[in-house]
Amino acid sequence: MSHLRVRPAPPDTEGRVTVITPQSAGWTYVGFTLVRLDAGQTYHGHEETRETCLVIVSGTANIAAGTDHFAAVGGRRSAFEDAPPGAVFVPPATAYAVTSMDAVELAICTAPGQVGHAVRQIAASDMSREVRGQGTNTRYIRNILPQDRPAHSLLVVEVVTPAGHWSSYPPHKHDSAEPELETQLEETYYHRIDPPQGFGFQRVYTDDRSLDEAVLVEDGDVVLVPRGYHPVGAPHGYSLYYLNVMAGPERRWIFRNDPQHEWMLKG
Repeated sequence: MSHLRVRPAPPDTEGRVTVITPQSAGWTYVGFTLVRLDAGQTYHGHEETRETCLVIVSGTANIAAGTDHFAAVGGRRSAFEDAPPGAVFVPPATAYAVTSMDAVELAICTAPGQVGHAVRQIAASDMSREVRGQGTNTRYIRNILPQDRPAHSLLVVEVVTPAGHWSSYPPHKHDSAEPELETQLEETYYHRIDPPQGFGFQRVYTDDRSLDEAVLVEDGDVVLVPRGYHPVGAPHGYSLYYLNVMAGPERRWIFRNDPQHEWMLKG
């Protein structure tokens, strides 16, 4: 199995099924944890030096962070419902608790942070929705924590790719710090598939092919993208959702397309 593919495990005593740290990923910035909670369960967290974006992928939860309390966050039935997720931004050195009102799928997205940004619930109106591409390259984007919203280093976005379509395509990368041309960002892809017995594919490769892997993804998998281009394909019959977490030394998403495939954008 690819070292870039992280499979979910049975829930631990806190409900965690996937835990990715900078140390386990072998990089510097991005952390990602996926928690599954039954109704009435509470997950407690605290990051001393890292900022956190709590994303309620599905279900509904009450969230407390510091002295702030947010009731009934989320509410959609699945990641594939055409509705925004629930989300709360938590700055460093702030304890939080997520208490589920029903079955909850909680994504905990982290990156290095600094004191100065306040706890806040991210309103649905602040999560812009985009349609990118055309034909079988059409996909649907919701910007949960984009670069024009307050945070120190985190970027969080979710994408639904219809069955038979491609996404993160033409292949693009963001692994080099070149002013105004490209930013260096690590990235995780958390995949869900509908119906869940399906599969998808993600290729991660560099120009010199020192990294070149075709990764089979199944429901609940995470793919690590430390560098390189990283397109995604959804087979016929299976829609694919992914939640992206990005972070790096500069909080901007400036990417570069693979020049071998950029021709398709010029037609």
